[in-house]
Amino acid sequence: MPRSIPNAVIVVEDDASVSQALMRILRLAGLNPIVYSSAETLLDGDSDWDAACLIIDIQLPGLNGFALRDRLAAMRQLPPVIFMTAFDEPEARAQATSVGAFAFLSKPFSGRALLDLIERAVAASRASIPKGVPG
Repeated sequence: MPRSIPNAVIVVEDDASVSQALMRILRLAGLNPIVYSSAETLLDGDSDWDAACLIIDIQLPGLNGFALRDRLAAMRQLPPVIFMTAFDEPEARAQATSVGAFAFLSKPFSGRALLDLIERAVAASRASIPKGVPG
C-alpha cells in the first residue's frame, strides 16, 4: 500500500530557485511538498508514494515533463497533474490537454493561482473516488 503523507504535493522542477519558492508557498499553505530536480530522480527514488497532486515542469533535463507523466501513468494511478513551463506554446498546451492534465501554468505565476489550482485539483480528485474507498 502506498505510503501516504498528508497533503503531499510532488514537485518536479530543475530550477533550484523556482523549487525553493514553490516549497515556501506550499508549506505556508499547509501542504507537504516533496521536490525532485529531475524526472529521473523521481523515477529512481521511492515510488511508494501517495500524493494529492503532481506539479511538473515541462522543460526538464533528460526526460521531459510529458514523458515523465507517461512513465508514471504506466506504473500507477496518478493524482491530478499540473504542468508548468516558462515556454507557453500552443503545442505544449495541446499536449497537456491531450494527456489529461488538470491544468497548465505559464511561468511566472502567482502563488495564489497555484494554490487555487491545487485546491480545485484535489477537490476534483476526491469527488471522483467512489464512496467507501479510502482516499
